[in-house]
Amino acid sequence: MLKPSLNEIQKLAKDKHNENKKYFDKLKKKTPKNIDYVMQDLHEAEFKKTDCLECANCCKTTGPLFTSADIERISKHLRQKPQQFIDQYLRIDEDNDYVLQSVPCTFLDTDNKCFIYDVRPKACREFPHTDRKKFQQISNLTLKNVAICPAAFNIVEEMKKKLPL
Repeated sequence: MLKPSLNEIQKLAKDKHNENKKYFDKLKKKTPKNIDYVMQDLHEAEFKKTDCLECANCCKTTGPLFTSADIERISKHLRQKPQQFIDQYLRIDEDNDYVLQSVPCTFLDTDNKCFIYDVRPKACREFPHTDRKKFQQISNLTLKNVAICPAAFNIVEEMKKKLPL
């Protein structure tokens, strides 16, 4: 299996983008019945050997969506009123969602650890979403994530072998 470095990941993802897009288009049309089980296994196998703290590229290059539950939970943890938290850290994006004002993430420490890990947003807890049920429904998101996350890249490469279409 490939072990792409962060420097290689964007080029590899770009090189494989059309192949992956065609694969995901076929996947949507003819979804294997066992896809959720296969994806769960691939996800677990990859994350047994992946240490996110070595990379943290997701935190350095993208920002999560913040749900109202995330805002409530994090602002309470920071001993702020929700509006104070919003004013200090968030903005509303073009989809009308709350996102960080800037990246890299404000809550990322120099050792790639998260200051608010225990209360982090749902989007962060679930990233790169490769173990999500009905995985075939998030193919556009996955296409983006393989360019950000070496683990997601590896999972998709293994997926194409395990579930040839």
